[in-house]
Amino acid sequence: MSGEGAPEVTVDGRGLRVAVVAASWHEQIMDGLVAGAVRGLTDAGIDAPTVVRVPGTIELSVVCARLAPHHDALVALGVVVRGGTPHFEYVCQSVTAGLTQVSVTSGVPVGFGVLTCDTTEQALERAGLPGSSEDKGHEAATAAVATAVTLRDLEATRGGA
Repeated sequence: MSGEGAPEVTVDGRGLRVAVVAASWHEQIMDGLVAGAVRGLTDAGIDAPTVVRVPGTIELSVVCARLAPHHDALVALGVVVRGGTPHFEYVCQSVTAGLTQVSVTSGVPVGFGVLTCDTTEQALERAGLPGSSEDKGHEAATAAVATAVTLRDLEATRGGA
């Protein structure tokens, strides 16, 4: 879910266990993403998510992998701002592949709230802060819960198969 053309999603996630895993770099941006994710979970009826902070974006995958067996959905939040070295590409590719692996292997949806931006200004526009044009934390949380509800409904329809 992203930007223009994003669907309007309303979901009832009451009873789901959800964890938010957030990097620490770029504190102002990350605080906005976490607040947006928590707000999105509250909107979905989840009042007490687990919130875990990790040092950086690269650490999201391993912590999500550890939390997956105990949660119905995860929300991974981070920000990587392009610099003058290939570090940006390595981190973005690694985190994307790692979080996808966690989700597919565990069967637990991971809302992808990792901003991959050319500039800090672009990240601030997406962080859900006052004046931001987008709220990617909220979007990632809503997507994770909506997917968990879909999986729960599939299980119920198939009798747990």
